[in-house]
Amino acid sequence: METKHAILILKTNINFLPTCLPAHFWGMPDGKVIIVYARFYDIKLGETGVEYVFAEHKEFQFNYSEKKLIFLSSPSQEVQNYEAVDKPDPVFVIKDVYRNINSFSEAHSILNEKA
Repeated sequence: METKHAILILKTNINFLPTCLPAHFWGMPDGKVIIVYARFYDIKLGETGVEYVFAEHKEFQFNYSEKKLIFLSSPSQEVQNYEAVDKPDPVFVIKDVYRNINSFSEAHSILNEKA
């Protein structure tokens, strides 16, 4: 039985997401593109923490077997460059927010469990 895991599409430190922190874009075995990005949140007055947001990109799909990114508005046209997934005004839906993890490595482990 083949083990399925999340495939890293793109890592970016500067992105079009609502954060000034890094983001990772992942291709999932079910065809979804998942965005994991870090952002600050207020713990209490004068104290902040970092949380990790897991969101589903609604403009792209990932062909897991062929490792291809598909732009949903024109599915017949293959996306040549994975960097296209980080575009201005992205359409995404937040699925989960984790405050109990400390790194993108831990976020990757969670994605692999979901895969």
